[in-house]
Amino acid sequence: MRILGISAYYHDSAAALVEDGEIIAAAQEERFTRKKHDHRFPANAVDYCLKEAGISGRELDYAVFYDKPLQKFERLIETYLDYAPFGIRSFLQAMPLWLKEKLWTREMIADELEEFNGKVLFSEHHETHAASAFYPSPFESAAILTIDGVGEWATSSYGYGKGNEVHLLAETRFPHSLGLLYSAFTYYTGFKVNSGEYKVMGLAPYGEPKYVAKILDELIDLRDDGSLRLNMKYFNFCQGLTMTNGAFDRLFGAPPRKPESEITQREMDFARSVQDVTEEAMLRMARHVQSETGERNLCLAGGVALNCVGNGRLLREGPFDNIWIQPAAGDAGGALGAALSVWHQYLGNSRTARVGDSMRGSYLGPSFSDDEIVRRLDALGASHRLGSHADAIRAGAEALASEKVVGWFQGRMEFGPRALGGRSILGDPRSPKMQSVMNLKIKYRESFRPFAPSVLEEAAGQYFELDAESPYMLLVAPVRNDIRVPMSASEEQLFGIDKLNVPRSSIPAVTHVDYSARVQTVTLDRNGPYYELIAEFNRLCGCPLVVNTSFNVRGEPIVCTPEDAYRCFMRTEMDVLILGNVVLDKTAQTQTADDTAWQQEFQLD
Repeated sequence: MRILGISAYYHDSAAALVEDGEIIAAAQEERFTRKKHDHRFPANAVDYCLKEAGISGRELDYAVFYDKPLQKFERLIETYLDYAPFGIRSFLQAMPLWLKEKLWTREMIADELEEFNGKVLFSEHHETHAASAFYPSPFESAAILTIDGVGEWATSSYGYGKGNEVHLLAETRFPHSLGLLYSAFTYYTGFKVNSGEYKVMGLAPYGEPKYVAKILDELIDLRDDGSLRLNMKYFNFCQGLTMTNGAFDRLFGAPPRKPESEITQREMDFARSVQDVTEEAMLRMARHVQSETGERNLCLAGGVALNCVGNGRLLREGPFDNIWIQPAAGDAGGALGAALSVWHQYLGNSRTARVGDSMRGSYLGPSFSDDEIVRRLDALGASHRLGSHADAIRAGAEALASEKVVGWFQGRMEFGPRALGGRSILGDPRSPKMQSVMNLKIKYRESFRPFAPSVLEEAAGQYFELDAESPYMLLVAPVRNDIRVPMSASEEQLFGIDKLNVPRSSIPAVTHVDYSARVQTVTLDRNGPYYELIAEFNRLCGCPLVVNTSFNVRGEPIVCTPEDAYRCFMRTEMDVLILGNVVLDKTAQTQTADDTAWQQEFQLD
């Protein structure tokens, strides 16, 4: 039985294939089209999933869409009518896409899937989130909490999973949304909604929680059980083309920051304030869900579940013994949840919880053999050498030990927004200059953005206050006191971005200004060559962790193919690129005029 899950038409379109309950393949459309957060029908991702399984559309039994377009359209129309005549511009902008595509999703799926004779199904948005959270998890039973901006009507939901069934017990409905509150501040601080929220989270430690009281007094009525209501007087997302309005500006004394303008202490304080409110809401929700379900395990999904700082607090301070977060927690993961929901809930097939989980490390995308990598690099005119597996591991570890920046392209591409050692850029975490170098010369992005450590799981406790595995980089944990570097009296007086260049620990490149780190724990079984690389680096340097950031530059999706990786390598100041067992040194490459143009393009992005 083969089931194709599809998410599309909002952001982060994706496809996922499940065969007899096993996750075979999953990928986001953006990785193939090179258009970040591509929302279009995921034709390329679908094609990849079918090829990975060695089948055609004719051999699919079901295709399932991750939400119900008619219910979403109903919400859209009712909202516009509630606010009419305001919102006419937003209405006119939204309608063409609905009338041309979104209302014809069933027909489009049938047209796009060549020779498809199976059945097209639709699942509710938060049901797909819940399914994506519970079914791949390692728990036989668990509470489930989903939080995002909005699906059809629901903006959060909770319930429980047991065996092969998922039961949702209650939901919060639009327009009252924790995710939309966070997105409002993403917009107000000058970042792009639905993609810049993680920048707000990264900026928060530089700020002070000056606006928490005002947010709780004026913007959101947050109850003890985690239920909430927004004061719509201050928001514009129901009827306009912006998230906030003039009343919001007057409340906080200024209009939104213009994108790409200077980030000031004010934006840092807003980021810290909304982050604190979000964490408090997540904790209250979790306590209520535990009280209602009695479960000791928690599964999380929805865009807010990508808030790894909040997740870390849930693990440390929440009522649950264990938590598991879907690595593709946003809309892309809805494709996988929809397919799994059909297999287990709709068709009634049994489920066996697996030790760890059944996500295969989230390595569910395309892979390339050494022969194919060599052929593609030759076509690009790249200078390279092919050696043994041990040669590639040693070359990567030695480069890292020399404080070089390494592009690491191994095995299958990751599903979800995090690079997990399949498509990563790596550095030495002991280097005090590495964060600045990687942000400004490799990623071409804001200097405040933190980097994550990938650490051998057995050594994680030596560096971080973390009592659980964190394979998907979705938990933030404090750095241990014994490796912290105390701040001097003068350093204690620093504010905002001035804190950036003060070393906080013996691994300064991955220690954020609040002595925290977004940790990925790495095992040989799950991560294969990536584990071997870190182990070799540890053998050389006595350090069982590396800096890990996604293999892309600002404004570009994570790389998918060897061509993507080589072009990114040539556009940046990366020193070494390792694809499978093929090693490239930057000094051996012949840079062309086109390469220089690529560099200029991405520095200006």
